[in-house]
Amino acid sequence: MASWQPTASIDMLKTRARLLSKLRAFFTEKDIFEVQTPVLSQAGNTEPSIETFVTQEHENSTSITQPSFLNTSPEFAMKRLLAAGCGSIYQISPAFRQDEQGKKHNPEFTLLEWYRIDLDHHALMGEVNSLIRFVAEDFLILERSQFFSYRDAMIKFADVDPFKADIDELKTVVVKAGIDAVGMDDVPFDSWLDLLMSHVVEKNLPLNCPVFIYDYPASQAALAKIKKGSPAVAERFELYINGMELANGFHELSDAEEQAERFHNDQIQRKESGLPGIPADYHLIEALKHGLPDCAGVAIGVDRLLMVLTGAEHINEVLTFPFDRA
Repeated sequence: MASWQPTASIDMLKTRARLLSKLRAFFTEKDIFEVQTPVLSQAGNTEPSIETFVTQEHENSTSITQPSFLNTSPEFAMKRLLAAGCGSIYQISPAFRQDEQGKKHNPEFTLLEWYRIDLDHHALMGEVNSLIRFVAEDFLILERSQFFSYRDAMIKFADVDPFKADIDELKTVVVKAGIDAVGMDDVPFDSWLDLLMSHVVEKNLPLNCPVFIYDYPASQAALAKIKKGSPAVAERFELYINGMELANGFHELSDAEEQAERFHNDQIQRKESGLPGIPADYHLIEALKHGLPDCAGVAIGVDRLLMVLTGAEHINEVLTFPFDRA
């Protein structure tokens, strides 16, 4: 195939168009309106595990004289709209992440992100389930959805309690599972949990049905609220179908001081890991100070969803021009 041609077939591109139409129809029925926010920003994503594309600074420019950042998600801008009083919204947006290219990854990809006022993460899981079944009805038959807490999933599929185990126990489970952990001697506790989740739990999840995992360790809260208790848990969830991670959702953090502290801790971790600092989005902090309504939000990878629905084995099969042809 010549390099100028798309990697997706014309039939697949038509299927993609049909999926986008069905997604929009779902939100139209629920009276949730579509928004569009900037792809280029003055701030980036500070999370140490995510690498943001950065534009170069141009000394001779008369308009943009500092580096800018391609968004890794439209989340921050959409939360500013929520604080401005727009109500429940959704967006289908391009997103960008460096060092993400492979069977399930492309540096540029498509996210469906939406926010629902007055819902928590449990209620939003139900709505995500409804959306998945609505768009899947033309493609495949899904069995009954299954729901596991993070703790229950780890115990059932990896035979370890993530809230009671110490790091040595996690290492033992990793070795027992035959996972290559060379070079991981000094990585933190959560990195071992992530390794077990990706290499053991995900590979043993039930097939042919949506699987939701919820209430993650508080240390993995990202932008979610933390529910106090023993143990404390992050009010977030992820969705898998046939072992493919499709969605990440939160009962959204609304405390401006806590969000600023999380940005600060991200910068500390980035420095300790030898990563460059990323300007935090303080427009978001000001929006949270103004007041974010109680809400839950979720991002779904549209390309991955299309892969699951059509049985595609490589993301290139559902893209027009992946990065090596862009």
